[in-house]
Amino acid sequence: MAIPLLNYSPKTQNERVSGYEKGSEEQPIIYSTENLPAGSDMDEVIWAGYRQVYSEHQILKQNKQTFLESQLRYGQITVRDFIKGLVTSDPFLRLNYETNNNYRFVEICVQRLLGRDVYSEREKIAWSIVIATKGVMGFVDQLLESDEYLENFGYDTVPYQRRRSIPQRPTGDTPFNLKTPRYEAYHRSQLGFPQLVWQNQIRKFTPQEKVPGAGSPSYFLDMAKSIGSARPGGAGRVSTANLPIAAPYRKSKS
Repeated sequence: MAIPLLNYSPKTQNERVSGYEKGSEEQPIIYSTENLPAGSDMDEVIWAGYRQVYSEHQILKQNKQTFLESQLRYGQITVRDFIKGLVTSDPFLRLNYETNNNYRFVEICVQRLLGRDVYSEREKIAWSIVIATKGVMGFVDQLLESDEYLENFGYDTVPYQRRRSIPQRPTGDTPFNLKTPRYEAYHRSQLGFPQLVWQNQIRKFTPQEKVPGAGSPSYFLDMAKSIGSARPGGAGRVSTANLPIAAPYRKSKS
C-alpha cells in the first residue's frame, strides 16, 4: 500500500492569491506550443525549458538533450514530457540530486516545476518521503501530475516563476533559475573549501617506540629553545664589533 502524501498548507493566505502585482517588464514571459506562428518559435520554447529546469549555470553544450528536442519539434511529445525528460536526465540528477540532500532537491524541483517556493518545512518533509518511497522518478511524476502543475501549465506551457516579487523575503526578487544549486568540487577547491574548524583541543598521539628515553638529546634541545624564547628580546644576535682583537704574532728576525 502506497503511503499518501503528507498534508501541508501555505503559511499565509497571501500565498493562495494569484499574482496581483502591476504589469511590468519583471512579469514572466509565457512560452507555449499552442498556436505557434512559425517553426522558429520552437527554439525559444526549447531554450525556455532549458533555462527553467537547468538554470543559467548548467546550460552547457554537453548537457543538451538533442533526442528530446527532436521529439518535441516533430510533435511526438508534449512540453510537459520535455520538461520531465530534462528533470530526469543524467546532467540534472548529477548536478542537483547527487550533490544535495533530499530537502534541497525538493526545494529545487518545486521552484523549477511548480514555479513557486516551498510553503514550509512540512512540505519539504512531505515530498522527501515521496523520494524515499518512490524514488526520484516517482517524485517527478507526482509533481508533474499534480493538480497545481496541470492547472497552471498544462501539457503545452513551459513552467515559469509565477511570483517574482515577495517583499517579506530578502531573496524573493532573485529568479529561481539564477540561484546556483551548489558549487562543483573544482570551484570549491578554488575558494579554499572544505574548511575544517576544530572546536576542541587536538591531542597528538606518539607511539611508545618513538617516545625519547632518559638522556635523549631532544630534551636538551627543548630546554634550550624554552630558555631562548623566555628572554624579552629573544636570543638575539651576537656581535663581535667590540671584542678586543690581539695583535698578530710576528716572528722576529734573527
